Amino acid sequence: MLEFAILGLLHESPMHGYELRKQLTAKLGAFRAAISYGSLYPTLRRLQSAGLIAEGGEPATRATNEEVPLLSGRRGRVVYKITAEGKERFQELLGSAGPETYDSEAGFGVHFAFFASTDRATRLRILEGRRRRVEERREGMREFLSRAAERLDAYTLELQRHGLEACEREVRWLEELIAHERSGKDPKITSQPSSDLPRRSPLKE
Repeated sequence: MLEFAILGLLHESPMHGYELRKQLTAKLGAFRAAISYGSLYPTLRRLQSAGLIAEGGEPATRATNEEVPLLSGRRGRVVYKITAEGKERFQELLGSAGPETYDSEAGFGVHFAFFASTDRATRLRILEGRRRRVEERREGMREFLSRAAERLDAYTLELQRHGLEACEREVRWLEELIAHERSGKDPKITSQPSSDLPRRSPLKE
C-alpha cells in the first residue's frame, strides 16, 4: 500500500523525501498512522533498487532549511522521480485492483485517493466491491442488534448503533458515487456532511 501511494505521488510530480512524507500523511492520514521516516526511506530504497524510482528531477515544491527536520540530514533534500518502469508498475497496480482493495478501510482509501488516475471501469469495480463489503457488515450488525440488543449495556448498545449508522452512511455515499460513475459524470463535492440520519437523544444514565 505504501509503495503504491509513493508511486502514485511521484507519478504526479518529483518530490524530495520531506515533501513526499507530508503528501503521504495527508493522503493516508485518515486510514493509517502518520508515515515515519523509518518506514518511508526503506521503501524508497526498495523501489529504487527495483528500478521503479530514481534520484533526480525538480520537485514541485522546495523545502526551506527550517522545513527539513534535522534528524533527516541530507536525505531530506534528495529528490525522487518515477521511472518508465515505475509508471508501468503504477498503471498495473491501478488496473489490477482486487478484493484486497475494498476489503479494508486502508486499501480502499489509498486506491480512492488515486481515482483521478484510474479508469472508470476499475473505479466502478472497486466501488461496487466496497459497497458489497459494507452492506455485508451492515447486515451482520443489524442481525446482531436484533438478537442481542436487550443483553447489552447502554454504552455498548450506543457503540453498535453508531457503527451501524456509519455503515448506512457509507453505503449511501458509495451508491451516489456508483450512480455518477455509471452516468459518466464526476462526483459532486459537498462541503457539509450528510445530515439525513435521525439524531438520537444522549445516553440516559
